[in-house]
Amino acid sequence: MTLVAVTGVAAMSMSMFLPSLPRMAAEFGAEYSVIQLSVALYLALTGASQIILGPLADRFGRRPVLLAAFGTFVIASLGCIFSSNVVMFLGFRMMQAVVYSGVVLARTVVRDTVAEGSAASRIAYLSMGMAAVPMVSPALGGILDSTLGWRASFWVMFLCGSAVFWLILRDLGETRPRAFASFAEQFRGYPELLTAPRFWGYGVVQACAAGTYFAYLGGAPFVGAQVFGLGPVALGLFFGVSSIGYVTGSFLSGRFSAGAGVLRMAFAGTLTSTVALIVSLALFLAGLGTVVTFFGLMFFVAAGYGITLPNATVGMLSVRPHLAGTASGLGGAMMILGGAALSAYAGAVMVPGAGAERLIAIQLASSLIGVAGAIFILFRQRALAAQS
Repeated sequence: MTLVAVTGVAAMSMSMFLPSLPRMAAEFGAEYSVIQLSVALYLALTGASQIILGPLADRFGRRPVLLAAFGTFVIASLGCIFSSNVVMFLGFRMMQAVVYSGVVLARTVVRDTVAEGSAASRIAYLSMGMAAVPMVSPALGGILDSTLGWRASFWVMFLCGSAVFWLILRDLGETRPRAFASFAEQFRGYPELLTAPRFWGYGVVQACAAGTYFAYLGGAPFVGAQVFGLGPVALGLFFGVSSIGYVTGSFLSGRFSAGAGVLRMAFAGTLTSTVALIVSLALFLAGLGTVVTFFGLMFFVAAGYGITLPNATVGMLSVRPHLAGTASGLGGAMMILGGAALSAYAGAVMVPGAGAERLIAIQLASSLIGVAGAIFILFRQRALAAQS
């Protein structure tokens, strides 16, 4: 329950205040593009912070780093509430990004405490809870904004962050397998991780699965509005299809990963997304693509992402379990920064005159690289088995 709350608050902090951006820009007297930096800078700091917080969790333990991250988040939320100008707000908003370490370290805690197959199942169920939060938090943020003002969303973040800080303090014990005597000892182990081909293989699978999904998030609003002429309400409903797909994939991963194994499930997830994208691209190239086929097949793309993510994550953490925090942080940074870059690229190339097939092609390229990564891991594991 504690880990679900940890990941839920991290997910909520990314999206709850989005409906308030226009009002915030007006109150601060800033351009909308400036206040939007609260999203872009948050993502950038989220990715960068994982590279630091993962090794810290291996050195000092999961619990102290989580407590420090949520303590910082609580203080930063208050800072956002009492900000008097946009620069001050953006500064505290960037501080809030440390809370996303909760997602990375929650997965690490699971891997610390259970076997590989069971860990994938439990992380999948964590992902289901994390996926449910963005379905409701923007709507709640919009209601709070219209009734109490934009600061109300940050009061909710402050209260929820404080509650989770208390939960971690009372309920979460230390799970790190062993402590390093010093940073020097820890750093000496890094080549062992960074030169492990399977670590990079799983990292590529995870990053490409995220890139496929994030590219959709970056380009689909353009496709829906400009290509299919959807209004905001209809576009929101069609977007819900992919969220349901992600939850479905996470459920399937939770149900079958322990029996099937992480590599088989990761491969099945990447293949599911790839096949759905090939079918979608073929339909549009043949002139048969419609709004229903585009968003309908994205259900299967998102389901594939939901299957792939927990299994690729566990596979990556299992390569060198004593460096699981470092692996989780580095892998999380690869996934977030790579996914954000592909999302930005998809948004940039979807210009007037571009069709849905352009976005699908970008997603397909990313997904195919993920399939290649899974095949590489398969051959690598067979080679290691033959040597033993």
